[in-house]
Amino acid sequence: MPAQTSVFDTPYRAFLFDMDGTILTSIAAAERVWTTWALRHGVDVETFLPTIHGARAIDTITRLALPGVDAEAEAAWITQAEIDDVEGVEEVAGAAAFLKSLPADQWAIVTSAPRRLALRRMAAAGIPEPDVMVTAEDVSLGKPDPGGYRLAAERLGVEITQCLVFEDATVGILAAEAAGADLLIVTAAHEQPIQTEHATLAGYDWVEAHLAEERLSLRPR
Repeated sequence: MPAQTSVFDTPYRAFLFDMDGTILTSIAAAERVWTTWALRHGVDVETFLPTIHGARAIDTITRLALPGVDAEAEAAWITQAEIDDVEGVEEVAGAAAFLKSLPADQWAIVTSAPRRLALRRMAAAGIPEPDVMVTAEDVSLGKPDPGGYRLAAERLGVEITQCLVFEDATVGILAAEAAGADLLIVTAAHEQPIQTEHATLAGYDWVEAHLAEERLSLRPR
């Protein structure tokens, strides 16, 4: 099954997409960079890596409260290292074609990545740049704070409660829930099954978007 019927044939004003793990696969690249950083700072890699996904680098570093660490400087190092390493960054199956099929004023990307990194990864994966993209620089608080999703809806001129959010990471799921949006969890980039009460989607090859009366709905292919 591509997704559960709860979000199928439901009309939405807009679709909002997380980036990493949702429309492109960057988990391996991110973990390579963060492993190097963690080893340098004496952070246990095995327990640390699961905490990095979906969050802004500066929030991840600040949360560790390491003595003598300049979080802004370290986050800048992480960003540049990730820009330099896009090996293995690819689209989630069918994502680019699916996004290109959507009206430009009815979708947005909401990512915890800085804008330069987001554009670099999107280019590597062949993902089209949307008219509206909310990145790490656009919010004072990153996911799980709902501000990014609310800002994207505002920039699109729609209510967040009329949006469907595509997510894959826990902090992003919490952000979308707090914002009041419906959720579809993309599982394609995860080796282990995600435990969630929300509808799930294995890949965009399963679905197509239908537009009627300025409303978008998901339908199985």
